[in-house]
Amino acid sequence: MKYLLILPRVLWKILFLLNFVLGLIVLYPFFYLLLSRRKWFPLAFRLKRFWARWILFTPGLFLTVKYKNPRQQLPQPCIYCGNHVSYLDIIASYLITCNYFVFMGKQELDKAPLFRIFFREMNILVDRSSNIGSHRAFMRAGADIDKGDSVFLFPEGTISSFGKLRGFKNGAFKLAIEKQVPIVPVTFLNNWKLLQNGGFLKSHGRPGISKVVVHEPISTVGMTEQDLVSLRSKVHGIISAELENYNSKK
Repeated sequence: MKYLLILPRVLWKILFLLNFVLGLIVLYPFFYLLLSRRKWFPLAFRLKRFWARWILFTPGLFLTVKYKNPRQQLPQPCIYCGNHVSYLDIIASYLITCNYFVFMGKQELDKAPLFRIFFREMNILVDRSSNIGSHRAFMRAGADIDKGDSVFLFPEGTISSFGKLRGFKNGAFKLAIEKQVPIVPVTFLNNWKLLQNGGFLKSHGRPGISKVVVHEPISTVGMTEQDLVSLRSKVHGIISAELENYNSKK
């Protein structure tokens, strides 16, 4: 039975990729212009949000977001920490808030044709193989927070292809404590079942509803580096509990 699913999965993924590439080609001149000056970055962010809707809508993907606090009360600046189960997480992240944020992604994204334009100035690439490179990236993130911009990152550092939550790295929590800004945990519940990382033939790929939970902000005011482990554990626990609750209902 599972072999009968290979053809529709492949066809859907081809549609998804073609739609993604077409959107990037059509919008690229506008991105090129808006990313040429820092003062236009908020406009580029709005264009990214439009593109995110385009990417999801055409192949039949729809987003539902549950907010534990009203959306309009999301703090700015803050650090959004999400679990990472699919490339869809990145797309969906631009639709959970209207507030401008800087995205932190892995260094490998710089090798993607056309896509690297987003990481010249606006977003931040992290070279996790280099302590100096990682430190430089988080210094840049701190500077952006000082300007009033939020940061969105995935503290697992990699994609979990089957939705299982991995351990968190310290960087996001150290940064939040250093800058005394709140952390907003974000749980991506089922994106890996819609677009799974892995072999093109074997991995999941289908239309459906992407489900996301945006949790209440966690204040870091008054915290010191001694609170780093407990803060990291708290955020990990919130996301883990949400995933367990969702999976237990299926």
